[in-house]
Amino acid sequence: MISEGTIMALSTASGAGAIAIIRLSGTEAIELTDGLFKARSGKQLKDQKSHSIHLGDIMNNNSIVDEVLVSVFKNPNSYTGEDVIEISCHGSPYIQQQIMKILIEKGAQTAKPGEFTLRAFLNGKMDLSQAEAVADLISSENEASHQLAMQQMRGGFSSEIKNLRQELLNFASLIELELDFAEEDVAFADRKELENLLLRIQTVLKNLLDSFALGNVIKKGVPIAIVGPPNVGKSTLLNCLLNEDKAIISAIAGTTRDSIEDEITLDGVCFRFIDTAGIRETEDTIEKIGIQKTKDKIALAAFILHLVDPTDYIKDKDVLSKDLKAFNKQYPNKKLLVVFNKEDQKHTISVPKHIAGYPTVSISAKMNSNLPQLIDLLTKHFKLNPTQDQSIITNSRHYGSLYSAQKEVTAIQTGLSNGLSGDLLAIDLRQALYHLGEITGEVTNDELLGNIFANFCIGK
Repeated sequence: MISEGTIMALSTASGAGAIAIIRLSGTEAIELTDGLFKARSGKQLKDQKSHSIHLGDIMNNNSIVDEVLVSVFKNPNSYTGEDVIEISCHGSPYIQQQIMKILIEKGAQTAKPGEFTLRAFLNGKMDLSQAEAVADLISSENEASHQLAMQQMRGGFSSEIKNLRQELLNFASLIELELDFAEEDVAFADRKELENLLLRIQTVLKNLLDSFALGNVIKKGVPIAIVGPPNVGKSTLLNCLLNEDKAIISAIAGTTRDSIEDEITLDGVCFRFIDTAGIRETEDTIEKIGIQKTKDKIALAAFILHLVDPTDYIKDKDVLSKDLKAFNKQYPNKKLLVVFNKEDQKHTISVPKHIAGYPTVSISAKMNSNLPQLIDLLTKHFKLNPTQDQSIITNSRHYGSLYSAQKEVTAIQTGLSNGLSGDLLAIDLRQALYHLGEITGEVTNDELLGNIFANFCIGK
């Protein structure tokens, strides 16, 4: 899974550019580079201080390949914990390939995806959850996902999990010790203190598990379904939000037969707006398929924009209230905003602030009126507060380990209340410790590491 030698890779994006950076890590990184680098100072890199930069030429025999800057990072004070060299050369693909070719000929090995970060983890420079956050940081496309990745890289919830795991490990050790003195019937572990610790762990685990729904949609983009009856202005609203003619607009009811979606970043959060087919009774086979897709999108969406035509509401106010109550019964935890569209048209309606418990807003998608208020109501549900000390998880692997740990902690609590013997408590304690350790990498295996780092880009 990991090579023992010195690894090398292009760390900047492939292709032509102003500069490119080629990174090496390993015991021979400095020695290999000394073999092809001729510094202007005439000194060798092995004699230079760590965290220093040197101007010179990369040589191939007696020919100059490129004028470069070489950065030196000596172990253990480097990203990987090993000797690291970064060669900043001109961004010609030919130059990049020539330098890497020479390095390979001198003994460097091509790095696998994520191998630099894997070495950083194995050398204790970061825990596993922090290493995974590196990939999230690289792929972040908006303020919210960037903020979550940075929080995780700086320790996030992993430091709290580590501390709680250590406390639980101390109790587990005392209970294991009791088993060695079973005949003397002595108790080393204070059961009351263990109960209090388990309550604290349960609180932390519940908060983290509850945060996954928010963290996951922020990381991948918040899916917002625009729903309502035909010809209420759903496609017009989508075009207005995206500021482009994404969906076909027509006065003919049932124009939208399939879902149309696109992404836009609002106030630092990525939203994925989905224009859906209007829901109504129809005999049209194709339209029926579109309506079923609408229902599928509603089930998957994190937020619903339910568009209403004021004139329809004036005719029968109870219909909307009845529909929303039915929606709440089917999706009790799903957020919904009632959007009264076409406020540019003359009508005598006074829109209530809430209908069936859901907030309302009046807009005109056609005239681009009152859109800021709609956007504000949306973003406040998904906006992260930079000053809050709330940990949010976005990783499904973390969720799985936390969920398993929660089950084991519950089993320990049940065992304590039922007066379970120490040897049986010890089994559940070991399992809880195992699942907590999976998160930070204190418990791991080659297959897990291979799956995680295979998704990294080469050079990181």
